[in-house]
Amino acid sequence: MTSIYRRALGADFDRLHPKIQERFGFSSEDGVAAIGRGVMETIWHGPFYILPFLTIGAWRRILFPEHGTNIPFTVENYVYNDTYGRETVAWIRRFETPRPRRFDAYMIYSEQRDQLVDYLGTHQHLAVDIHLSVDARGGLRLLSDNDRIYEGLLGFRLPRFLSGIADVCEWYDDEAQQYRIEVNVSNKWFGPLFGYRGYFQNEWRTVCPHQIPDDVKPRREERRE
Repeated sequence: MTSIYRRALGADFDRLHPKIQERFGFSSEDGVAAIGRGVMETIWHGPFYILPFLTIGAWRRILFPEHGTNIPFTVENYVYNDTYGRETVAWIRRFETPRPRRFDAYMIYSEQRDQLVDYLGTHQHLAVDIHLSVDARGGLRLLSDNDRIYEGLLGFRLPRFLSGIADVCEWYDDEAQQYRIEVNVSNKWFGPLFGYRGYFQNEWRTVCPHQIPDDVKPRREERRE
């Protein structure tokens, strides 16, 4: 089975650095998980008036209000088929801030939209479209767009002035022999909202579908894309 990232990028996938191809090239048929351990050199947030939104997001493991430097963290990637039969890549990020935080996301390839869709948080209430590209370093760049809220029978697109645009870059540093990541979330009117920058080493763990930890999967899965 082809990974959802290779499928979304097509021929451009081969332009990625070999280490990035490796990290984003596995599927549920490979029986492995990617476990990254490293340090966030900085975690930051915007002005004080956005803190209530970050605090609310933390309830569902979508962003958080803490900030700091040299924060230990892990990123765990598991691939499985969800209850709707969709190949899903789980992104479980853990930050060892004074109050430990977790940021969960679940990516699928949407046949309907012909692109990646990322469901954020424990209940997948927030869905965003993901646009992929390859940068000059052979890194993978992900840009979010078209934020949608799904709650019960309700489903609606967030207006632009309330939407956050996430710009995520992950690349491999050959000199340091480590992966690097930088995330910046911003809003057209309110400016920078949240972000982090750091590095990590990746290891592979053999994981059969029935061995994926229970707390990895969301508490609710959203069918609407």
